[in-house]
Amino acid sequence: MARGPQQDLTTGPIGRTLLVFALPTLGSSILQSLNGSINAIWIGQFLGERALAATTNANIIMFLLIAAVFGFGMAATILIGQNMGRRDLDAVRRVLGTSVGLFTLLSIVTVVVGLLAAPAILRVLATPAEVYPLALAYLRVIFVAMVPGFVAVLLTMALRGTGDSITPLKFMALGSAIDVALNPLLIRGFGPVPALGIEGSATATLIANTVSLIALLVYIYRRDLPIRLRGAEWRYILPDPALLRTIVAKGVPMGLQMLVVSTSALAMIGLVNRHGTATTAAYGAANQLWTYIQMPAMAVGAAVSAMAAQNIGAGAWSRVDRITRVGIVTNLALTGGLVVLLTLLDRHVLWLFLGQDSAAVDIAVRINLIAAWSFVLFGVSMVLSATVRANGSVIGPLVILALAMFPLRLGMAAGLAPSWGADAIWWSFPAGSIGSMLMMIAFYRHGGWRRSKLPAAPHEGEEQTMAECQPAAKTMPVG
Repeated sequence: MARGPQQDLTTGPIGRTLLVFALPTLGSSILQSLNGSINAIWIGQFLGERALAATTNANIIMFLLIAAVFGFGMAATILIGQNMGRRDLDAVRRVLGTSVGLFTLLSIVTVVVGLLAAPAILRVLATPAEVYPLALAYLRVIFVAMVPGFVAVLLTMALRGTGDSITPLKFMALGSAIDVALNPLLIRGFGPVPALGIEGSATATLIANTVSLIALLVYIYRRDLPIRLRGAEWRYILPDPALLRTIVAKGVPMGLQMLVVSTSALAMIGLVNRHGTATTAAYGAANQLWTYIQMPAMAVGAAVSAMAAQNIGAGAWSRVDRITRVGIVTNLALTGGLVVLLTLLDRHVLWLFLGQDSAAVDIAVRINLIAAWSFVLFGVSMVLSATVRANGSVIGPLVILALAMFPLRLGMAAGLAPSWGADAIWWSFPAGSIGSMLMMIAFYRHGGWRRSKLPAAPHEGEEQTMAECQPAAKTMPVG
């Protein structure tokens, strides 16, 4: 039976292993961001600043809903990584089954609640009146697209937990290509296809997510990858109580971390909206640049998390600190270089989203100049958090992130607004990043996170979890 490109992340040179794992993850992030950026270009060029401002508001709400379920996927990924380190493939599938059952239900519930609450959330955000109907029309379709999108994200996270970062790249490329190709056709119309406007962009995403998920499932079963379920294994989708408790206990704080970020972003966009449509469009365009700036740290963090989880599962603690140090250095080099490049080219890139004659261009240039460099420092926090979470320590990073986002970032943005104006918002990004980095360094060195312990998936007849035993020394089953 054909096998997938899994890697053993517990052996070999750390720097090379990290790069080999991180580069496809970075490629996936690039494709995802290019997808969003190109779609933003279509919307901005075809439908104007109001439509671009509408998607900026809508995307914040989508991130809020993703955060509500994403923590459970992160918890499952860590469990899968540790069980792969133990060479226990049946435990990997038990974790996946419980996660799929939980994730599917939560995804549907979250989307339904989002559809009902979207109008109220848009009003709370002080969405400009001329932007509101466009944002609501976009959300009504994009919420439906989130269901296959959520399930596909869980599967790709699980694949990375097994050491496979190649397969997620392939299917991210497929979904992105479909989305980018369909966007102009459905926005403007072509032949018998009617012009759907901003709803056409959301419909393209729905089609792309659905096709990509179906293709990924076919690939997983054809290649007999470790996360596939067959025969009696399908009963694993009925959540195992012990695993469910662990996924919920660890997933809720990790999901809350994303909720902290998203609610902070909601409050921030509310402050931005009060400065007018041009500033909102400028902020949305600057965010397009920032998605690229954050990509290296996200990819390195994903690699560090997967490597740390497998090494912790294998009991190879001597490698964990070295993995973290290499991850930090890699983040500084990659993110720092990208910040310099995009700062030099910012006006030319921003023209793609806003047009050369837009008044929002100068605003976006200033936003980027003030805030972009802070993501280098925030990347250090991301790498440290990835290692800490790989051993199941999730409360410390949550508290640190909440302090950085609210008392520091939002406190500065709101408190200095009367004297600094909109600049108070932009300068709050460096303040939050510096605070987050310093607190996370202190927690990594003195927080006692190494004493945390995650239970492994219980096998039938077991009275205690595998976490109370020594890591399994058996060879990897072929599945």
